[in-house]
Amino acid sequence: VGCETAASSSSQSIVICGYPLSIFFIVVNEFCERFSYYGMRAVLVLYFKYFLRWDDDLATSIYHAFVALCYLTPILGAIVADSWLGKFKTIIYLSIVYALGQVVMAISAIHDLTDYDWNGTPDNMTLHVALSMVGLVLIALGTGGIKPCVAAFGGDQFQDHQERQRSTFFSVFYLCINAGSLLSTIITPILRAQECGIHTQQKCYSLAFGVPAALMVVALVVFIAGSGMYHKAEPQGNILLDVCKCIGFAIKNRFRHRGKEFPKRTHWMDWADEKYEKLLIAQIKMVLKVLFLYIPLPMFWTLFDQKGSRWTFQATTMDGNFGLLVLQPDQMQTVNPILILTLVPIMDICLSFYPLQTEDLTAKPEQGANAIRFVSGIYPLNISTGGLDFGITDGSLYSNYSLLTYGSTVFTIESGGESCKYSREFGFGSSYTLIIPSSFTFGPDCAASIGVAEDIKPNSVHMALQIPQYFLITAGEVVFSVTGLEFSYSQAPSNMKAVLQAGWLFTVAIGNFIVLIVAELAQIPEQWAEYVLFASLLVAVCVIFSIMAHFYTYMDPAEIEAQFRKKDDDHEVRAEKKERKDSRRSQRSSLEMTEGTGSDPKENRM
Repeated sequence: VGCETAASSSSQSIVICGYPLSIFFIVVNEFCERFSYYGMRAVLVLYFKYFLRWDDDLATSIYHAFVALCYLTPILGAIVADSWLGKFKTIIYLSIVYALGQVVMAISAIHDLTDYDWNGTPDNMTLHVALSMVGLVLIALGTGGIKPCVAAFGGDQFQDHQERQRSTFFSVFYLCINAGSLLSTIITPILRAQECGIHTQQKCYSLAFGVPAALMVVALVVFIAGSGMYHKAEPQGNILLDVCKCIGFAIKNRFRHRGKEFPKRTHWMDWADEKYEKLLIAQIKMVLKVLFLYIPLPMFWTLFDQKGSRWTFQATTMDGNFGLLVLQPDQMQTVNPILILTLVPIMDICLSFYPLQTEDLTAKPEQGANAIRFVSGIYPLNISTGGLDFGITDGSLYSNYSLLTYGSTVFTIESGGESCKYSREFGFGSSYTLIIPSSFTFGPDCAASIGVAEDIKPNSVHMALQIPQYFLITAGEVVFSVTGLEFSYSQAPSNMKAVLQAGWLFTVAIGNFIVLIVAELAQIPEQWAEYVLFASLLVAVCVIFSIMAHFYTYMDPAEIEAQFRKKDDDHEVRAEKKERKDSRRSQRSSLEMTEGTGSDPKENRM
């Protein structure tokens, strides 16, 4: 059975397979925008640690502060969309801000920008930090501002009889979010791992940020391309301000009438009916009922968003060799969207160089690299591999540590025109001292005399052990987040859908603030203890939320609004009838008075 295409005189009415054509532009826009956001975010915490040289706690705190800001600004986006520009113009204007932020982030990661002495390290780190903070603020304003608008704008494209299609849209919408996330968290870590630069070759964070910036421009172009097909609901005034004023009046009025002599009212919001319409009060009651249910939800996001910070740092200390595939630490985050793309349909049907030093290492090398040094018991030697030179080692002196990546490495040992090739396989996160004894001689078997001292064992815990935790958190996300998006839309009054979407996203911001507070203030010495703390808190929250959900009753906002509108209409009809009746009575009275005096009505008008 093929899909039917229907169209009317208006391009806004084009329907394909039962779906408005306009939503295809919205879905593609969402895919590109999510690629841009998650691609940048995938490498962000490593950019903080290895480019800006922040410690783990500061990098974690700034990361979660940024994520929290991204989920606070939806409130601003909802206000602008509902009271001033409308959803369409809000998405356009804030997408431009978003794209500018991504470009600034890419510029901030160009190490040659301030590398005046060409040693591979920026000389003015303050400039790079300032640029990155400006870029992140612009991105947070952009992505957060459009976030409550896009989903609600997509829902607005459907008519009342398309409830099934609208429900499917939210599932497809979430699939596109995670498809963009999947591709970006695969691609941007690969780009980050490349080496680029004008004077020196360093990890290419600028390219890892530049590609997401380009995708954001594409997202903007695609969204504008569908402009003529969208149903664009006009803004209905500053509804959020009206809501706040109404709630404030109800609280103030209730406080004034707190004495026992005043009769109680069914709901505390009913104390606002002296000043505000009953329909607005009923809509606010619906929103508050849902928002109350949101109170425990931030704890889920507290755990969930650590996959981009603590879990990524954890992956840098693990073995990323999957046989045919070797994963970067920040590429482990791909497990989440892969599982989502698998689980959503099922449930819909039933994750550089190290500073040189001569002291023994006491901690594992960063980013899963291997720290290698040589010590020679004989005459000076020149030791190199690829473009890396270990320097000339004198008798009984150690060379500096140099970082090598996973895999087989061939070293070239040279002296007096003679050379020797020595190869060795390295894993992840190890440190070795390669010893060239005094008995070393050049020849076919020269490599056999080189000894190896293992200073730090390679990572023995495999990244695959993170898969169960990704599976569990993703399974929870699928049930939690997809349902939450649709729930927020379905339970919201017609004029407050963006507001309630912003309320849902606000729980994500609170969750990230909790991580920030724990990372900066709690200072838990053992990482496992921090994980146990968050898990315990979430268990307690699950119990509380289960009790709250048990007593929640679903609403039909459209039906409730219709009832109040009908009451208002009936009231207007009765008032009109009364006015006509009073008018006829007044006319009869006037006529009787005129007849009683015997005067001509025409004369009275003269």
